[in-house]
Amino acid sequence: MKTGIILFAHGSRDPQWQQPIEAVAAQIRARDPVALVCCAYLELGTPTLPQAATNLIAAGAQKIRAFPLFLGVGKHAREDFPRLIEQIRAEHPGIAVELLPTAGEHPRLTALMAEIALS
Repeated sequence: MKTGIILFAHGSRDPQWQQPIEAVAAQIRARDPVALVCCAYLELGTPTLPQAATNLIAAGAQKIRAFPLFLGVGKHAREDFPRLIEQIRAEHPGIAVELLPTAGEHPRLTALMAEIALS
């Protein structure tokens, strides 16, 4: 089953803001050159989360893993993101959509940030 990965971030009017998000996508592609990966933005950027899912499905994804690149679990992560995931599920009922925890909830990331701060 071909899996598509969406890296979901807030978005900004400043195009340089997207560079770290795009860098994560580039790292995924470097590790797996055939990976289907797309960045998506809640606001002030394109594509949106539903657009990214549609693009990945059109590229052959049969499953979507959506990874919110948020450090905190605020309103966007608790309310907006799950609502958009449900919209994708409704629009693409034959596609499995997995909602991953936010980046900030991952113990490996928090340990890495602590390591960076200490070094």
